[in-house]
Amino acid sequence: MHQHLEKLVAPVVDIADKASDAILEIYNSNDFGVETKDDASPLTLADKASHNVIVAALSALTPDIPILSEESRTVAWEQRSQWNEYWLIDPLDGTKEFIKRNGEFTVNIALIQGNKAVLGVVHVPVQGRCFYGYQGGGSFEKNAAGEVRGIGVNEHAENPVRVVGSRSHRGELLDAYLERLGEYEMVPMGSSLKLCLVALGEADVYPRLGLTSEWDTAAAQAVVECAGGKVVQTDGSPLLYNTKDDILNPFFIVYGDRSRDWTAYLE
Repeated sequence: MHQHLEKLVAPVVDIADKASDAILEIYNSNDFGVETKDDASPLTLADKASHNVIVAALSALTPDIPILSEESRTVAWEQRSQWNEYWLIDPLDGTKEFIKRNGEFTVNIALIQGNKAVLGVVHVPVQGRCFYGYQGGGSFEKNAAGEVRGIGVNEHAENPVRVVGSRSHRGELLDAYLERLGEYEMVPMGSSLKLCLVALGEADVYPRLGLTSEWDTAAAQAVVECAGGKVVQTDGSPLLYNTKDDILNPFFIVYGDRSRDWTAYLE
């Protein structure tokens, strides 16, 4: 399996790169074409353009592997439950950040095998940075100049603890968690970049005590876990994919320091 994943990494990084170019073309124009989806979340022309690039390229690369994208028609659970391997993509994660023009949005492409994210690519269009990782191979960062370096989590949490949190969401559950955590420093960030900061060792913990969908997290989860970190549900069990009818994630915690029980600060 390791060789299978290793062969896929470079072409998938290239696909994310091309999707980012499609997004930037729209980002640098003044017409985002913003619509509102049924769940009241925004949708732009850039989401659609990125989706089209990724789906066409993945279909050509791996014609036998099904694709589930945030911007595609939903796939019935009866069909999806039979999948042992599939691509899970969010063509533009952080559409609100995109509309605010703060640059904190990403292209997420993950390969799921047996309910686990085993390969993930997270591309940051505005910065030209790409984070990627695959099971058995580690995690890496490619900068805008194309230089690649290995990345890893911080195995000993700082004091005060560096907590990464959403720019767009904050709630009572998180406030209560932080109160019990003790001394902390907040690192605000949008989209799946929050998980990438833990993978880079630039944040210690990311408690997500609010709703997300499976395509929001899968690619970055692979990056974090291949960098030595953990992504767990509030009961300490792994965050898994394609285990139920809906695609909403349970609440979860991302961390690098395994010597601490980060679930102990939950109510």
